[in-house]
Amino acid sequence: MSQRIVVPDDPEKAFRQAMHRLEEQQARDRVKERKKRTRRLIQEGAILEKAVPGVAQMDLKQLEDALVLAAEEPKKPNAN
Repeated sequence: MSQRIVVPDDPEKAFRQAMHRLEEQQARDRVKERKKRTRRLIQEGAILEKAVPGVAQMDLKQLEDALVLAAEEPKKPNAN
């Protein structure tokens, strides 16, 4: 996207315009990052639902407790 920048005779007005363009770009970047995070969280949730049977029926506290418990379990040696 090519923007043509017109510098007005008033330097203060030019500064305000530049600041406004910067703020708009920052707002667009925040929206883009938020959407990226939301997509990642949805994908991670889908993987969790696929990997853990019954997770869809758990409330958030039950899910958290189950994940903490699973993370604390010592690794079992392979029975080869």
